[in-house]
Amino acid sequence: MLDPTLLELLVCPQDRGPLRYAEAEAILYNPRLRRAYRIDDGIPVLLIDEARDVGDDEHARLTAAS
Repeated sequence: MLDPTLLELLVCPQDRGPLRYAEAEAILYNPRLRRAYRIDDGIPVLLIDEARDVGDDEHARLTAAS
């Protein structure tokens, strides 16, 4: 679990908007761009080149869960 204070400070490096935390998948998710950023050993990897695109089914699941 990420620190709630840290989550409030983190933003997407691409559009500078807020990110959603999907604890079960260990990712931070930007629903506007449909991009997921992984979390390695509790450290968010907020590199644009390291993010992955999210498909329609996963997007629906992630937006419903958070």
